[in-house]
Amino acid sequence: MSEATPKAEQGPVTVRRLRRMKAEGRRIVALTAYDASFAAVLDEAGVDVVLVGDSLGMVVQGHDSTVPVSLDDMVYHARAVARGCRRALRVVDMPFGTYGSPAAAHAAAVRLMQEGAAQVVKLEGGAVQREVVRHLSERGIPVCAHLGLTPQWVHKLGGYRLQGREREAAERMVTEARLLEAAGAELLVLECVPTALAGRIRRELAIPVIGIGAGPDCDGQVLVLYDLLGLTRGPRFARDFLAGRGSVREAVAAYCEAVRAGAFPGEAETIA
Repeated sequence: MSEATPKAEQGPVTVRRLRRMKAEGRRIVALTAYDASFAAVLDEAGVDVVLVGDSLGMVVQGHDSTVPVSLDDMVYHARAVARGCRRALRVVDMPFGTYGSPAAAHAAAVRLMQEGAAQVVKLEGGAVQREVVRHLSERGIPVCAHLGLTPQWVHKLGGYRLQGREREAAERMVTEARLLEAAGAELLVLECVPTALAGRIRRELAIPVIGIGAGPDCDGQVLVLYDLLGLTRGPRFARDFLAGRGSVREAVAAYCEAVRAGAFPGEAETIA
């Protein structure tokens, strides 16, 4: 790591620290993990946020979407990640069908936190989720919201494609981002949205905005670990950080440096 590249702070990462990082203009590094061994590698490399993503349904279980992933699956993998992760903030996806009402969401989130050692739960969707977000937040459960391409909605969306390209859709996403923040969301993930729209949302929100396929103008970046390692045919916005390097640790360290230095995503990984 070069002397000019910011380094990770010591001590556990919290939602308050992430908000401070946003205020100070320091980029947040996030990656997915699904087991203790990879979680330990990410933690040691200085990743700020480890996301136990329901993407495990595709990259671990072999499904063609995240929809089949169960709450038991997420609890199991979250618990494994917690055993390997000590510093990074652990965010865990709430799987499809578990947060259709505030009461159902609360029951699922309690399991993820008590049995899976989650520190933040993540859910997909816009204004329709604000009451769920408020309900959880008021009961001490930190929430990460997710807008843009929402993989659990793939059958409704008609595929994995850029969201918010049209003016009306972009304005709706900005409004929904504000509503989710007002409801108590601590973080927001933006997936597959135009760079200009992501930058606008980042500037209008006080909470950190973490992008994936949303261009460089976000407070941080997240990738699926298997895409970063070239184990999958990753989307255009991913980069194989293992290529030309000798170990997984070197690849993860290179990703951390690239995000913090503003070198990732670059022009090749920016889709709009």
